[in-house]
Amino acid sequence: MADDWLPPASLTPSARPVLLRGEIERFTLPAVDLEAEENVSLTTLRSGLLILTSHRLLWIHEPSVSGRSIPLAAVIHVFHPKKSMRSMFASPRVRIQVAAGTDGKVGAKGTNSEVITVVMRGKSDPDVFIGKLWEVLRAREWEATQKDTSDEMERGEGSEMGPGSRVRMPVVGVSGILRKEQELWESTDKSLQEAFQDLNALMSKAKEMVMLAEKMRQKLLSGSSSQLNANDEDTDSKQDIQDWLLSVGIVSPVTKESAGALYHQQLSRQLADFVKLPLEKAGGMIALIDVYCLFNRARGTELISPEDLLQACAIWEKFDVPIMLRKFDSGVMVIQNKAHSDEEVFARITALAMKSDALRMGISPTDAALMLGIAPALAKEHLLTMESKGMLCRDVSPDGFRFYINLFKEIDPRDIHMAKADGIIQMWVSVACVSA
Repeated sequence: MADDWLPPASLTPSARPVLLRGEIERFTLPAVDLEAEENVSLTTLRSGLLILTSHRLLWIHEPSVSGRSIPLAAVIHVFHPKKSMRSMFASPRVRIQVAAGTDGKVGAKGTNSEVITVVMRGKSDPDVFIGKLWEVLRAREWEATQKDTSDEMERGEGSEMGPGSRVRMPVVGVSGILRKEQELWESTDKSLQEAFQDLNALMSKAKEMVMLAEKMRQKLLSGSSSQLNANDEDTDSKQDIQDWLLSVGIVSPVTKESAGALYHQQLSRQLADFVKLPLEKAGGMIALIDVYCLFNRARGTELISPEDLLQACAIWEKFDVPIMLRKFDSGVMVIQNKAHSDEEVFARITALAMKSDALRMGISPTDAALMLGIAPALAKEHLLTMESKGMLCRDVSPDGFRFYINLFKEIDPRDIHMAKADGIIQMWVSVACVSA
């Protein structure tokens, strides 16, 4: 019990917090200890990252990818630090009284209380943290989330129909899909009209639009086939909507205001989590410019600069993340999985170049891109790399680049007019003779 007096917090593999529905990050503090002031039997949590969100206080130990949380609903009082000569030379401390059970575990429904001391080992201003904390506590956004959840449960499908309940018409067939889309467009149009009144209204609506997209995505992903009797065309349309929604909406993007000095570090971790799905769809490698566009689109109005993206990618070397930034000899920069093997890619391209048609006509970057499942520009970089290693030869014509298997290695250097009796060159000769 001494080790689990705070509820655990779920983290991504990059040590970023998994946020609750409607939860937004507000402030970040590095090098923070959490001490149970009145109960010495509870283990002190040392040297972690403290993130204040709209719902919780999250303490994250990044080296071990573990975390703990303090629900803001459990906070009873925040004590202002006392000014004294001693406090000028000691680490700043903020004392928070929270509800706890009889066993000392912190929770909103606890009948007892504990005083948790937030010890700031870094160069942080406790007054700024207290101001942000009080601002979040007064907003009480977690109560609105709980209300929305309870309302949805009351309106949930499959609930018993009581007297006076309104019967909801089932959404089936093409007409049902069109009606549902019409209702969605009407609601979206109304939201956009309100949002575009002025810039401040747009900024305030951005969060609501991201949460709306997240709700739509969850409903589409969890919807069963029995809820929608559609043909193949309708299924494809639904899949397109799912793909669009999956690329929209980071509910709580890392900002300079919330992360402060840790902005690039936290941005790097969030980016590492974000690119997993695009990398899977792109065959394990994606151009840096494409990542920039996808990431900014998902962040909504909180756009980042190309310099911020480069700095965030450069920090991956310090973290244990499964992705890396790579720069080709031509200068093209890509993001790829560390498990992405050049040798495996080269072997697949070599096998493609050894086919009969390829021995006669060569292969283009488009051919390699279709086989590898990546963009033609990236396939061309692989082909140029193989050329630099002597595995392929290049032919440039008005039709573009075409690459052939390197036959020069098959020529006997002692007699350049004599080809080897067996090997690739004989395959090429046989193919050339048949085509002639």
